[in-house]
Amino acid sequence: MLVVSAADPQAEAYRGYCLEAVAAYYDVVLITPVAPTWEREFITDFEIADPGDAQALAAAGQALAGRHALAGVVTWTEWYLVPTARLARHLGLPSNSPEVMAAARDKARARTLFARHGVPSAASMTARSLLEAALAVETIGYPVVLKPAASAGSIGVIRVDRAEELPGGFAFAAAGTRDGVESTKVLVEEYLDGPEVSVECVTHRGHTTAVAVTRKTLGRAPFFEEVAHSVDAADPLLDQVAPVAAAAVKALGITDGVSHVEMRLVGGRPRLIEVNARIGGDMIGHLVQLATGIDLARAAADTVCGQTPDLARTRHSAAAIRLLYPDASGTLTHCHLDPDFAARTPWLEQVTFQRTVGDTVLLPPDGDMFSARAGFLITTAPTAMTAQARAEEALGHLRLTVASQPTASAA
Repeated sequence: MLVVSAADPQAEAYRGYCLEAVAAYYDVVLITPVAPTWEREFITDFEIADPGDAQALAAAGQALAGRHALAGVVTWTEWYLVPTARLARHLGLPSNSPEVMAAARDKARARTLFARHGVPSAASMTARSLLEAALAVETIGYPVVLKPAASAGSIGVIRVDRAEELPGGFAFAAAGTRDGVESTKVLVEEYLDGPEVSVECVTHRGHTTAVAVTRKTLGRAPFFEEVAHSVDAADPLLDQVAPVAAAAVKALGITDGVSHVEMRLVGGRPRLIEVNARIGGDMIGHLVQLATGIDLARAAADTVCGQTPDLARTRHSAAAIRLLYPDASGTLTHCHLDPDFAARTPWLEQVTFQRTVGDTVLLPPDGDMFSARAGFLITTAPTAMTAQARAEEALGHLRLTVASQPTASAA
């Protein structure tokens, strides 16, 4: 099967487990913007092409199809969902249509489809200017959330509570649209006040199964950086949120694949934030496997290759991830975990640093998750509460410090 991959320097840390899982069951060929390095042990062939260049991507796919019998194509990179669907159509491979993927990518279009199909969602309006944003707020009312219509990773997402905050909030959200491929619009949306979760779903031939709930912890307001996640195989919330997640996937027209469906519980009732038509980031797929035994990466490959995914639970446990951020922007001076603690702690499943001493880290509003995050640690336990407590214990043995420096927002 064919995988379309990013050249992200953190791809190995956050998506390496996906490629390894798929390669355990399929011969994998790869399209990537740069020559593969760590990926080589998991692939049989590759072509170098920018997935954002439609002609180059099609040519690379055609070259690989000429050398291999391709059964399907998959990507776990948000920005490549539409190009990969177009490539599948070009190669005659099964896939959700490019139009369906475009609807999933465009949050404004998705809101329209949710409303049309009766999926509980947030009130939302499009704004192309500060004036339009102000007019939208008059209809929706404060507080509001401003966000790019087609980004990911909480980039450009900010809460605005009052009129004097609107110009700065709109500028922040608009800056987050600069890399928009499908859309450069800003959305003004109703703020959903309640705990945030995601529902990890697998859809095969139009039938969606919700396999796990991910509980989320957010960082400092007014931003929406996610700093922790936990998955518990016994989470009682799954039965409540599963029908809404499945309805959202159906509303978008997704017939096959893995989806990461984000929502908030408002007054105890689920309200949709968005549907990401790929495996969730931040190692969520790995947490799901640690907690339930369900391999979402393999499920994604199976569905695009026409195979029935194996969704049988073989584990009944919990796992948590803590994403590592410094307290302030600056230059990293210390970034390490006590090795003695790690050696005597079997429930500390993984510790990964994506920064080294001397690197500069920038927190919002000057930076985003790509510039701010220093790494992550993963813990396991019989319950999510214990896994989270263990993550906090591990943080006590971690030293992550910076030498502060002036930032653009403080200048």
